[in-house]
Amino acid sequence: MTCAPVTAAMAAIYSGIHLKLKSPQTPWEDKLKLARFAWISSQCLLPNKEQVLLDWCTHALTGWHNKKVEFSQDILEGLWSYLDDALHSQKLHSFLKQGKTITLRLNMAQLLLDQLQECAHGQSPLCVSTILSVLRGIFSSPVLSSLFTSKYELFVNLVSKFCLLACHKIQKPLRTQHQITESDTCQGGMITESPQNGNDTTLETSKVEQITGSSPPDLPELDVNTHSKPKKSHPSANLFEVLLQVLSCYLSVQRQQANPNRVFTMVTNQLIQPLVLLRYLLASEEFASSPTRMHLRQQLCRDMRVKIDSILHLALFPSEHLALYKGELLPAKEDSGKCGSGGTKGPLKPVSAILCKLSAHDYCEPSLHYSVKSDALGLLFKIFLESYRKGKGDTEEEQRMLCFHFLVRLVPALDLHPDGCSITAAKTEQRGAVSPGQKSPPASPCTPESWSLALQAVESLLSQALSADIYNVAADRIRHKEVQLNFYRSLAQILFNEAQPSMPSWYRCLKVLLGLNHLILEPDLDQLLSSAWIDAEDMEAQVQQARQLMVSSLLQIYTKLRQLPRLFSVLLSVICQPALDDRRPPLLSDGISISLRTCFLDTPPSQILEICSSVLKSINTYILPDLVKEGEADKMEIDGGHRNQEREDASLKLSSLSQLLHVVLFNLKTLDNASPVPLVKQCKGLMEEMQQTVKALLHLLPAERTPFKLDVTSTKRIPKKGKKSLDPKETEKVSEVKMETFWEHRTQEAALLLRYTWVEVDTLFHIYCSKYTSVDSSLTAAVKQSDATSSSSLLLHMDGLHPSPSCSPMSSLLLKHLTLQQMKKILLERSLLHESSTEALLNRAAQFILGKSEFEVRPDEEQGWDGQIGSVNASTYRVAHWFFLTSNLPLILPYLSGEEVSHIAHILVSSLMNRQIESPKDQPPGWLSFSLISSQLIESPKFAEMASLFSATVHSLMLRIINVLKAGHKPKICPTFLTFHQKENGANSSEGDISQPVSTLVNKEAIVEDILASSKTGDVHFLLADTQTKELVNLIQIITNLNQDGMNSEDLSSLFLLLFFLLTSTSRQPDQMIADSPESVADGLFLTKLLRLLDYLLEGRTFHSVLKLIHGGTLLQTAVSCLLNRNSTRVGTMCSTDWQNLVKAAQSFIRSLVQLIIIRNSSIRLNLDQFASYLTSKEKTDRQIGLSTSGASLMSAQLLLASLTSFSQAIISNLGRSKPMDQTLTQMLSKTTASLGPAVESTMKPQNANETVIQPASILGQAFIVEVVTVMLHCEVAPLVVQEESKQSGTQLTLTHRTLYQGFCQQILREINSAPRPIDFLVSSLHFLSAFYTALERMRKKKLQEEAEEGGKELEELFMQILQNVYRLMAAPWLSSTDVGELEPAVQELLHHLVEKSTTSQFNLLLLMIREGLDISKLRAGNYREVLSAVIIIKLLSCCPLPEACSKALWLIVPHIISAMVLLVRSSSQDVSLTLPFTVPTVTSMVSLLRQGEGLITNPHHVILILGALHSLPLGHLTPPVYHSVFLAVHEALFAIIQCHPQVILKAAPSFLNVFYRLVASIMQEGRQRGDSDTGADSGEYLQCSRLVERMYTHIAATAESFTALSAFMVAQYVTELQKVTLRPDVKLHLTEGIYCILDLCMEQDLKFLKTGLHLGVREVFNELYSSYTHYHKTQRQGEDKYTV
Repeated sequence: MTCAPVTAAMAAIYSGIHLKLKSPQTPWEDKLKLARFAWISSQCLLPNKEQVLLDWCTHALTGWHNKKVEFSQDILEGLWSYLDDALHSQKLHSFLKQGKTITLRLNMAQLLLDQLQECAHGQSPLCVSTILSVLRGIFSSPVLSSLFTSKYELFVNLVSKFCLLACHKIQKPLRTQHQITESDTCQGGMITESPQNGNDTTLETSKVEQITGSSPPDLPELDVNTHSKPKKSHPSANLFEVLLQVLSCYLSVQRQQANPNRVFTMVTNQLIQPLVLLRYLLASEEFASSPTRMHLRQQLCRDMRVKIDSILHLALFPSEHLALYKGELLPAKEDSGKCGSGGTKGPLKPVSAILCKLSAHDYCEPSLHYSVKSDALGLLFKIFLESYRKGKGDTEEEQRMLCFHFLVRLVPALDLHPDGCSITAAKTEQRGAVSPGQKSPPASPCTPESWSLALQAVESLLSQALSADIYNVAADRIRHKEVQLNFYRSLAQILFNEAQPSMPSWYRCLKVLLGLNHLILEPDLDQLLSSAWIDAEDMEAQVQQARQLMVSSLLQIYTKLRQLPRLFSVLLSVICQPALDDRRPPLLSDGISISLRTCFLDTPPSQILEICSSVLKSINTYILPDLVKEGEADKMEIDGGHRNQEREDASLKLSSLSQLLHVVLFNLKTLDNASPVPLVKQCKGLMEEMQQTVKALLHLLPAERTPFKLDVTSTKRIPKKGKKSLDPKETEKVSEVKMETFWEHRTQEAALLLRYTWVEVDTLFHIYCSKYTSVDSSLTAAVKQSDATSSSSLLLHMDGLHPSPSCSPMSSLLLKHLTLQQMKKILLERSLLHESSTEALLNRAAQFILGKSEFEVRPDEEQGWDGQIGSVNASTYRVAHWFFLTSNLPLILPYLSGEEVSHIAHILVSSLMNRQIESPKDQPPGWLSFSLISSQLIESPKFAEMASLFSATVHSLMLRIINVLKAGHKPKICPTFLTFHQKENGANSSEGDISQPVSTLVNKEAIVEDILASSKTGDVHFLLADTQTKELVNLIQIITNLNQDGMNSEDLSSLFLLLFFLLTSTSRQPDQMIADSPESVADGLFLTKLLRLLDYLLEGRTFHSVLKLIHGGTLLQTAVSCLLNRNSTRVGTMCSTDWQNLVKAAQSFIRSLVQLIIIRNSSIRLNLDQFASYLTSKEKTDRQIGLSTSGASLMSAQLLLASLTSFSQAIISNLGRSKPMDQTLTQMLSKTTASLGPAVESTMKPQNANETVIQPASILGQAFIVEVVTVMLHCEVAPLVVQEESKQSGTQLTLTHRTLYQGFCQQILREINSAPRPIDFLVSSLHFLSAFYTALERMRKKKLQEEAEEGGKELEELFMQILQNVYRLMAAPWLSSTDVGELEPAVQELLHHLVEKSTTSQFNLLLLMIREGLDISKLRAGNYREVLSAVIIIKLLSCCPLPEACSKALWLIVPHIISAMVLLVRSSSQDVSLTLPFTVPTVTSMVSLLRQGEGLITNPHHVILILGALHSLPLGHLTPPVYHSVFLAVHEALFAIIQCHPQVILKAAPSFLNVFYRLVASIMQEGRQRGDSDTGADSGEYLQCSRLVERMYTHIAATAESFTALSAFMVAQYVTELQKVTLRPDVKLHLTEGIYCILDLCMEQDLKFLKTGLHLGVREVFNELYSSYTHYHKTQRQGEDKYTV
């Protein structure tokens, strides 16, 4: 059909289109179709066609909305769809780009607003997605969006309606889900853009006729160019994406408004409520599980919240309104002008207007109102501070007071009304917030709806006030009559009156108030200590952590104020008050104890002693009187119950006070000879007072109920050399009487704790301070006693320390502590050590400390202990006792019998076995468990030094192994060694057998006979069940943790042979091989761990004793044969991973043992020839049988090949030691090479088995085959290398299997980067290419000239092939960053061999490839992997030794390479997603160039370029691992510059410090205290970064000549950043140590400059830093300088 008739028909149709669209006779279906064809057709010559058609459509829609026109629902949806398609069409956007104007009717805006409102209430007949798409189309063009942007009121209304729709969607997902998902079934055609050429528009005649017909069928759906049409996404996400677009547009319009009052009024009246509601819903955890929220991207939510914050910021707090806020908030001055009448309209009151709107109850659900309001108040205060805290033209004090008065107005909005706040104003705002039809809510001035939300809001407000520094204590007191102090005190009073100790935010509020000014809480200090510390009940971990942080902050503040004694005096008065409950919680938790220790380091000793005196005074004044009155209680039996209650209460207080005194004294710096005399006298007076208190407490208990004779002098000090001071009267036998009452138990514990504390402190004072004399007056008399009596006195006394059966666990532990002190005193007195009775005395004391019977009962589950002496009870005593015992083992072990040492070893091994079986529970940091202590003990380097216990532990482990073997099934005759063991020890071995000599446990000659017999016959002596195998695996793991050098020769040889017997003579039961349960231990795992342990024991210093019993060759042969002989029962059931691990373990064992034989020169020819003959003969036998019989045979062949390769590797690594040895080893290599070649060739050929073709190489693994061939190649080349080094001539290198090697090389080059490959295959392939290229290079040198030329061409071609493939490999997209890191060593080795003897032309080709790879256009095109490949090759190449010509060529172009890499870093830094995969490796490559270019990069400009690139690296908003990688890369670059290019530092020190300052500032931000998240999995990353900063500070200080002039600048930068944050203690520790090194560089004038030039707040931080510097660091440095030349 020709186009002419169609064109004529179209012209005829369109000639009257305007009239047809307006004609009421034309059906709406036809009108819609006419409009569609008119839009897409170029034949319609209607003037201003697009405007006419849009006007027609909008007129029809508004007419239907105003009920002036009626048509069906389908037509309505079709009109909306038509409008949507038109707004998104490419034709319209091209039209607008030409500068032409299209406008929409103004009533269309109202129609859209009404539709949004109906959608929010679920009443709209349309799809929400259609309305959203129309709005997206309108706002996609500035011309179209003028429909709203030109009318600010309409735009505000639109934003309000849109936000309400979004809030409705989040809150009511189920109700609105149906409407949103209807978008799939919405009708409406899509407009297809027709080509501009009319000849291309061909419409069928039938369709043209249908247009003029009365009832035509629907047109097919036509396509529209979707350049501006959004991609299909979740409806909820679509809604919020459009809303973000609307908010962005509105924000720009709001910025353009000239009248800030108008904007404020509009936003306050219409927008603030929906905006704060939407912001809360987007961030609240309550709605995080909402389907709408779940489909929203986090970034989209963040962007919307940022837009909302910006809108509120600009509208509510513009700079023009500062005067209005001052007029409303600041108190009126006395001389202010006339006061207007109450009836006249006053100026705008912005605060009242805002709070009135937020307090209204009609914009959200009642259950959400308080949540939204409390969230909004924190936001408003934050914005207010940002706007007016640093206002221009105002004094800082005026700014502070303005912000404070705004805070005062916000707090009552939370229904909290501190004294001084205007409750009337708050009520007025609430009344104004109630609409006329609503009832006013009941007045509750001091009872918030939710204390949790209220406290969180108050915490937010106070934290912001603290951060903004709006409270100046001095100015508030002098000029403002302490208005801020009174307000904060009133707020604190509310917190105490309505205490919420179960909420963490309550503690955080108190912590912030402390930070503002400690005087705020000073009047209520007793209430604070009671509610938040003393009487705080046990609570969940989050609340406990908040409480500890608050108490720690309290302690730190009073420490800085030097008022710690005042704090403790209040604390003691609170403790001595009547308890609120029957049982108070523990006074000192682990966290609080740590804080106390830290605080005491900064507290003068005199103040600590003052605290101790206060504690003793409290005990004597308040506690002892309540415990003493027994006579009255005996006379008045009626009041006996009340009396016991008083005593229980007093004993609890005594327990708390004794623990407190214990902690304080244990953290007191001990006296020394430099201590001043007044301090020594003060200490002596304290010890005397404490001694009297202890005596009084011990005398309170009846004599028959005390665990020992009550005389503190029994713990007196051993006098100085040659003197004895033992009183026989003080060491009488104690009576063991059962204690019956609770208060007696508590009193006894407190008395013992005080006595133990007294003994420890008194002893330390006496040892370290010669000016201190013991406070015990009886010491002098004791000196005069005879030597004979003294020892017996001590013996009687120590015998009397045994606890009675009624002693509490804590008392028992303290008695053991006291006994240990007596042992130390005896050991310190040399004269006593020569007495005959001393050893017996020490033995009994050690037995008492051990308490053998106390370990017999094991609790059902393992308990944790926090390490505090006060928390020892029945459940934690076992852990505490074990910790005490293991900590003092070196002292008591010499005085224990062999049986007792064996008992300790038995307990140790049992607990370790339990730890292996029962996975340890998660315990808080610092908590101890029984098995954890045992694990730490055996891993300690000191454990090997305790020979007796170490040997007993080994015996215990061997005994357990033997018992497992006894329990195993024995299919045949019992082995010889087990028969001997049963004969020596009986049928049942017990713990007592451990103390016997090792020869009675394991007869080494007998076990060697069993091993050899099993190797010859292949018999298995024991079949083990799963439980037995699992137990053996656990025992193997324990032995692995032992230090093999700590074993004596007898133990090591017995243990090794016993373990080797397990390898050769045990197997799993056949029924358990068939079906493994999930809980069973895989046989491969057992064998792998066993072989690794045997390999580990080979490194023992006494292993030569094993080789005296059995030859090394026999061990090698037996190990391989036992694995090969039982492949049908063991290997066949293993999974692939277990088998590969087993093969690697066997290879490692063979290499280690061969290495040992060669190094020790232990019959090398005999042992190695025996093993080599076995391997080669066995291999020949296997080849005769055939490898294709089964998969198990293939695995046996793999094991044999692995043994050959590892054997050959060990020999190759030892070539060159001596000529005779080289001859022997070369003969071994020739044997293995002759066997390896045929074996590899057979594995490469397909095998037929059971009518199926098997590829052995695929079963054995490509990586394994390549590794074997590589070893073959080394075996052929190694002899030539030895001959070259010994300068032997006449040798000709010929590769026997060259064809095989060349085939492998070509295959590897084809496959190495064609598809994703395993990393082990890639690594082994790169190793093979290195070896093959090196071999060809050596062959070329030995050939004649003509042959050498041909070989040179072959090498040239191979060189390029390898380079190109390696380059493509490193650019492969399927390699992760970890994979690339694993490949780098192998690539570097390959590059080393390639360029080691390369020609200049070859090297130039490599450089050309690198230059092409560093093209920044590739990075900008998104192909960063190709650029990364070049970057990595540069790094590896710079580390390779190069020929002189190649080295010159490389370093000649290095400046150009650096310039290109700097551009790459700057470009990639703009994309955060490239930081870890590209930017960090590029910086690492530059670091390598800097290090290797020391003395070669002569122009400092190129190094300074690198400093410029480091400035652009992102350090903010990164995940901890990425942040650590970037931080480390920048630090290493700086370190390379300061170490290798010191001449650059002289010229570019400021640039260097600017980069380093970025690191310091970023780690301060990332390492700041964040509350509950301070100790998480990621906290270690930031700690490592702080260590790097400390390290750099020390290097800067070491190059003082470059940075002396800038040291004050560095300190100023540091304290400026430090003033902004509160650092975590661990991070601060390293940063502080680093800045101390810079302070060492500061001269006197620098310090004066810092003290006068810094701002006030920063100056205070510097003064504190300098004070700690002079106190800790400077004195230590000056002490070191005395010994420095």
